[in-house]
Amino acid sequence: MAAPIVFFDIAGPNDQALVDFYASVFDWDIGSDNQFYVTQRSEIRGAIRKDPTEKRIYIGVPDVSDCLSRIVAAGGTIDAPRFEVQGVVVLGLFRDPAGNPMGLVELDSEHLRIP
Repeated sequence: MAAPIVFFDIAGPNDQALVDFYASVFDWDIGSDNQFYVTQRSEIRGAIRKDPTEKRIYIGVPDVSDCLSRIVAAGGTIDAPRFEVQGVVVLGLFRDPAGNPMGLVELDSEHLRIP
């Protein structure tokens, strides 16, 4: 069996700002110790890339455009608005208030929304 991803962290100089951001935008239930669980599907898809060298966590949402609006309202910024990789996926790119690069993937009933 291949080694699974079992943990991730999101870092920044103001942890409470990040707690507030992720709780408000993604409805994550983050405890007073800044720990939380995120439901995932049985497999997580990954990719090895040459460029860009930044790492991103991609979060599944039902509507990328709507979520990007909530991200901006909560103090994040948009790197790329909703766009489609033809026949593969619909996504958007953003940065949280600490500047961490993140991504959104549009889901349809828990699956990638394939255009």
